[in-house]
Amino acid sequence: MTATSSSGRPERFIPLGQADFQRLEHAGYLKGLLQPFKGKGSLETWANRCMVLRDEVMVLAQRQVLPQARAYPFNLLDVQLAQQTTGAGTTFLRWRNLDRSAMGVALWESLLDRPATPASLIDDLYAMELQRVALNMQISLTHSIARLALECASRMARAEATYLRRVNGHVASIPTTHKESP
Repeated sequence: MTATSSSGRPERFIPLGQADFQRLEHAGYLKGLLQPFKGKGSLETWANRCMVLRDEVMVLAQRQVLPQARAYPFNLLDVQLAQQTTGAGTTFLRWRNLDRSAMGVALWESLLDRPATPASLIDDLYAMELQRVALNMQISLTHSIARLALECASRMARAEATYLRRVNGHVASIPTTHKESP
């Protein structure tokens, strides 16, 4: 599949389109945000849906974006798009040099600024950067929403335990402290 860029050159990198995202249940997780959560169970279910969505977006990046970014002619460049897994288990797209000694958007910026970078790749590298930024935002948002929903579920569970202790008559006695007389 070859499309034409704004400069009239054939594109080598094809960004993800709406059809790529339609396979994901993106509408379901957002719809789930505005509902009357009544307990930890519904929050945990929704958080799990967010985590599944996050993982699906990461797989989309791994299967459709990275193979293009690693293919000819991009594999000839000294800065390439790669994945980086965080301690939290999310995977983001990052620019890095071949020896892995540096990482970040500054590498992409310097790649575009260099006269040695073929002008025929500039539009594609720009499209890759836009795709990287958007995917990383989507991964980060779904991860954060899931984490916050799980924290909220935990708080609801604590509130429920406190409530049940009270209504079931199992109020723990609170020890009183007596002041010693001088």
